[in-house]
Amino acid sequence: MMLDIAGNSSQVPECWRDAVASQLDAGETVLAWFEPDLDESLHFAKSLVLLSQRRLLRLPSVAAAAQHGAQAPCRSWAFDAIDQVRAREHAGLGTLDLLSSTGRLAHWRYTAAAASEAQVFARRANSVRSGQTNFELSEPEAVCPGCGAIIAGDQADCPACKPAVGPPVTRSLWRIARFARPRAGIILLGFVLMLASTSAGLVPPYLTIPLTNRVLVPFEAGAPANYRLLSLYLAGMLGAALLAWVLGVTRTFVLAWVSERISADMRTETYSHLQKLSLEFFGGKRTGDLMSRIGPDTDRICTFLSVNLLDFCTDVLMITLTTATLFSIDPLLALVTLCPFPLIAWLIHSVRGRLRRGFDQGGRAFARMTSVLADTIPGIRVVKAFAQEQHEIDRFRRANDGILAANDRINSTWSFFGPTVALLTETGLLVVWAAGAYRLLSRIDPAMNVGVLVGFTNYIGRFYTRLDSMSRMVSATQRAAAGAQRIFEILDRVPSVPEPLNPVSLEQFHGGIELQNVGFRYGNRPVVEGVNLSIRPGEMIGLVGPSGAGKSTLVNLVCRFYDVGEGAIKVDGVDVRSFSVHEYRRHIGIVLQEPFLFYGTIAENIAYGRPDTSRDEVIAAARAARAHEFILRLPDGYDSLVGERGQSLSGGERQRISIARALLIDPRILILDEATSAVDTETEREIQEALDNLIQGRTTIAIAHRLSTLRRADRLVVMERGRIVEVGQHGELLKTPGAYARLHQAQLELAQGAI
Repeated sequence: MMLDIAGNSSQVPECWRDAVASQLDAGETVLAWFEPDLDESLHFAKSLVLLSQRRLLRLPSVAAAAQHGAQAPCRSWAFDAIDQVRAREHAGLGTLDLLSSTGRLAHWRYTAAAASEAQVFARRANSVRSGQTNFELSEPEAVCPGCGAIIAGDQADCPACKPAVGPPVTRSLWRIARFARPRAGIILLGFVLMLASTSAGLVPPYLTIPLTNRVLVPFEAGAPANYRLLSLYLAGMLGAALLAWVLGVTRTFVLAWVSERISADMRTETYSHLQKLSLEFFGGKRTGDLMSRIGPDTDRICTFLSVNLLDFCTDVLMITLTTATLFSIDPLLALVTLCPFPLIAWLIHSVRGRLRRGFDQGGRAFARMTSVLADTIPGIRVVKAFAQEQHEIDRFRRANDGILAANDRINSTWSFFGPTVALLTETGLLVVWAAGAYRLLSRIDPAMNVGVLVGFTNYIGRFYTRLDSMSRMVSATQRAAAGAQRIFEILDRVPSVPEPLNPVSLEQFHGGIELQNVGFRYGNRPVVEGVNLSIRPGEMIGLVGPSGAGKSTLVNLVCRFYDVGEGAIKVDGVDVRSFSVHEYRRHIGIVLQEPFLFYGTIAENIAYGRPDTSRDEVIAAARAARAHEFILRLPDGYDSLVGERGQSLSGGERQRISIARALLIDPRILILDEATSAVDTETEREIQEALDNLIQGRTTIAIAHRLSTLRRADRLVVMERGRIVEVGQHGELLKTPGAYARLHQAQLELAQGAI
């Protein structure tokens, strides 16, 4: 929706302008407009609702406007007939209502994509109706549904949740410097060793000049052999080579040691930051993609730092020192040596972008392949149950073909670049030989002699070898830059559940919960609206309602996996957003419908919330959860491995270990999310006994579709379409012909039909 404060219809979409102009009275201006995108049958069809300073107008549809032109049928309502303009959404659909004291005058439907525009239009229409025309300045700011931050009217995204815009891809490598800063002293030592080893490596070629001129050439001219001088030069060359070797070994070890620790710090910080991100982030990511960023991407950076960057710096030093030496020996030949440089620089610049894009595409293709593995290996039982082995093989092959295609594009570029650089360096060496030989044979330069030419060509060989090696750095740099960019995409992400600047701490955490006009959206789709509920410390609340009613979302908000978009949730009178996230969740225990066990022993899984607990406390929690007996029947008792995701245990056994895990942390608030829905009746009885021990003295919110499991609840809260529709005890709610009674009757009929 756009505003037209200027008083004409120029800001209305072009297809509507003629129709709008024909409907406006003299002096009437369009203040705002909204395009509903659904008709009464919920088919996609756009109409137009206009707001002027006198009334609200409606034009039917784009098709009708195009058909009738200026005569398009239109309805209008004066402000004195309107009490309220209301926009409301549920389950991805919205309705813009025009209300009067006697009922609804009109309504228009729209999708979630138009929800924010509908809300703004409704607020502005109500402002104009009440006589407030300066609503541009008094417009209340929007609130981010993810983090609760204020979103200014000219901002499309939440500034807190939106990832920071990173620098260009190659510059991502410079950002690694912050990981290197704590070890700057050792890095400086490594570069000093590099300078020393490179300098030592330049001594042997230099000694070939006096060796040739003072030993070999005189001997060829008939002078006696000077073995003492020959031995002296050879000893100097051997000593320089040994010194360069010792310094090179030390340099390589020091810099490799540093690069490994920089890479380890990157992995640790990336994983730590990943743990701090909210569930909203993980909902839009694939496991394999995140694994590839922490694994292969950091490995590429480690290889770059420990091997490629080390070689590159050595090459740069060698080329710099060699160039200085060449100019000191013969400036003219030195200039000839540098002839290939401009062409090689141009080649590097031309292929750099293509290599970077290729490595980025290859990294993402590898992440897709890893995601296929992360999907199929844990779900191998489902794959085999549905005989979909070939389908998964085909899916893996397609992902693998993506890697192959990306690598082929890289190789097609690199196969041209490498040999071309080699050709240019060989050509440069040929030119130096030609220029040197000409000056030597023509005797135009008395300073040119055989020793100088031999020494010069020795340096040239090293110079061009290093130049060729340095050019190959382009590939390694772009590969590492693509990996660094993917890592910083995680590190730049801001958690949508932020830590408070000044967290509040409670000396006594009682567990009283109060929900005040709570609302929440997933994107534009409202899931919870206007929820008000007070839960006393130690009270058990049962949440019931059809699927999609918002029950799980509500407990996610209580756990602060997400922050409310509207209203507030208070615990013991304090807004939960004022607590430290970590400290607050320490007081919450969760038992899920599908309990997740980590690979490890049973004792480790029970003690997951308190790793430093004693074995006696672990056993006590297992006894209370009715798990001790079956644990003792296992081969290694509490030290038995449960396998990945607890696959070696039955569903009921996993659930009881999950209950023991929640018992051990002694939470003040307990969340039970369908804790007994996936087990048989006998197992449910055992789990229910364990739950009875768990809920004693704790504020409990239990979600269950099987209503019989909630009869012990102090109160039942019935939800429909994101709202609370009934609250009461089991017997009270059955006496009222409402939503709970309907659910109960449906389950009775289902049970009778199954008998």
